[in-house]
Amino acid sequence: MVNKNIIDTTLEQAREWGNALYLPDGLVLTDQIAHASISKEPQRLNFIIMALCRKGKATYSIDTREQTVRPGDLFFISERHIVDNYQPSDDFECLCIMLSTQFYHGFVQNVKNVSSLLLFSMNNPVVSLTPQEIQTYDNFYQTIRKKMADESHHYRTELVQALLLAMFYDMSGVIYRIEQSTGKKQNRSDIIFARFITLLQENYRTERRVGWYAQALSITPKYLSEVVKSVSKRTPNEWIDSYVILEIRVLLKNSPKSIKEITDELHFPNQSFLGKYFKEHVGVSPSEYRKESC
Repeated sequence: MVNKNIIDTTLEQAREWGNALYLPDGLVLTDQIAHASISKEPQRLNFIIMALCRKGKATYSIDTREQTVRPGDLFFISERHIVDNYQPSDDFECLCIMLSTQFYHGFVQNVKNVSSLLLFSMNNPVVSLTPQEIQTYDNFYQTIRKKMADESHHYRTELVQALLLAMFYDMSGVIYRIEQSTGKKQNRSDIIFARFITLLQENYRTERRVGWYAQALSITPKYLSEVVKSVSKRTPNEWIDSYVILEIRVLLKNSPKSIKEITDELHFPNQSFLGKYFKEHVGVSPSEYRKESC
């Protein structure tokens, strides 16, 4: 067996995948990836893909599991998973939506079944849609693409996020239909992960210790870390940080609260600590981020 190097692929690189529209905030749409300059090496994607195949065929593997996509299939690839052996037919066409995890959680964080959405995409990387579901996806895709192209719209990003949120709610009917038809029950790891995400959504403003979440779930921190990493390819700390950083971003961008008030609201020990934490994850200080967002 030949060992291959795993290449990390960013959303910025995916912007080059043919006829792409993008928002700098973390969203790329393209309908031409058959001839994109995608590396032949295994790729660890640092973003999320959801796409509808409209024509042709493609084969690839996700974490060594072979997948085949045909017309009418909706396929998902979650962040951190490894894609290899991508082989599209010459006429392969799909309506592809690619999002950074930050952008995804920016509009999905209020969806009650966010953990179900994540688990579904991991356990069902390719699903066949009904004609009505295909039309629903197509309609949303075309509308979102049209709004993304309108760079003069002052609320372009917010409008696109609202449309994506509506799309995810509408397409959640696919999840319900497939889960009802298969009758597949969640395994223990899936249940623990779902409960962890629920706890995190409720408590991330006050609790950032993995040990706290493990205790609340009546398991050890080590076991929680193993389960979360195996299910989502991200550690509990990475999940916690993503929720906290997103909340700080939102407060800095959309609220008049001072950094001191944000520090108190999110229960950081002091303003300096919050500043270092934010800069470590975002690359700029809270005050610099606020100025850039104005």
